Amino acid sequence: MVPFRSVESWHITEKDWLVKVVRFCLIGTGRAGLVHAKNVVWRVPNAQMTALCDTNEACLHEVGDQFGVEKRYTDYREVMRDDEVDAVIIVTPCHLHSAIACAAAEAGKHILLEKPMALNVNQCRSIIEAVENAGVTLQLSFMRRFDEGFVRAKALIDSGELGRVMVVKSTGRGPGLPPPWIYDLDKSNGILAEVNSHDFDSVRWLAGSDITRVYAEGANFKCPDAKADYPDFYDNAVVTLRFANGVLGTIDGTCPCHYGYDARVEVLCEKGVIFIGSAVKSGCTHVKVDNVEVTGVGTGYTESVWSWRSLFKDAYLAELEHLIECIEQKKTPKVTGLDGLKAVAAVVAANQALRSGQPVDLGGVS
Repeated sequence: MVPFRSVESWHITEKDWLVKVVRFCLIGTGRAGLVHAKNVVWRVPNAQMTALCDTNEACLHEVGDQFGVEKRYTDYREVMRDDEVDAVIIVTPCHLHSAIACAAAEAGKHILLEKPMALNVNQCRSIIEAVENAGVTLQLSFMRRFDEGFVRAKALIDSGELGRVMVVKSTGRGPGLPPPWIYDLDKSNGILAEVNSHDFDSVRWLAGSDITRVYAEGANFKCPDAKADYPDFYDNAVVTLRFANGVLGTIDGTCPCHYGYDARVEVLCEKGVIFIGSAVKSGCTHVKVDNVEVTGVGTGYTESVWSWRSLFKDAYLAELEHLIECIEQKKTPKVTGLDGLKAVAAVVAANQALRSGQPVDLGGVS
């Protein structure tokens, strides 16, 4: 068991002032929740995991024991009455986000909200309104904006060295089968929300402009069990985009792809091109001879990226540190509720295009 870290255990080195600690409750203790838990407990000195919340009691107690967290709730409404919780990290299925985030804001809790922000634009607006009324900090967990490669690409684009952006292409593919609740598009908005929300946000960020028109095609190639009950479900989708500044874009998503976690972006500019990410790990690649009797016949091997948890490990840490800085300094986060709303609007439009077979104009969604 990891011992519970007391506030008194952290001090500023050069000055004997106690570090101000932000006390968190993690709401949702599944795979993504564990990423945030490890950062709060092990990697950020001025963060403390005060409580956990999950309706799955077995998971709740397993994670509580792992991190030495005594306070454990099965109802998020109890968290909102806990004065020892300053902020919440919401990592639940997205159809629950609006109710939990609004309750947190009304209780004066700061919020780190996992993607997708909510199921629809109206729910996103409700969260934004609740946050503004309460005067608390809301940050969306679009961790790519804190990843070194993405940050360097954005800085290069903004420098103008490569001229204007013409086309942005983003690939987002997950290795394993999606959880069954994602099959119901009314509860999940499909893989374009659950897997590709990051893509919708990052292409908008890199293009420097809002998405104005969306068209999409999708198909179910790998999840035959879903076809009978959920005929609209797709495990592969390709989306084409037009931005207000004239940039063109594409997003392709797959879950499951089975070969690994694949997050890549290409930005084509007037004077060059930028490539972000790779489907394989950097480092060692080897070639094995297939037939020693035949000269020059061999197969190359390298290790694929398997998990977003390892690929964006430092980015998740950086976004948490940024949230705490914004809370302490009362600054606006780099990734706001409006960014979350814009991504949801584009996902909803893409699903509408999938059903209708026609492009969808977003106009000025805000």
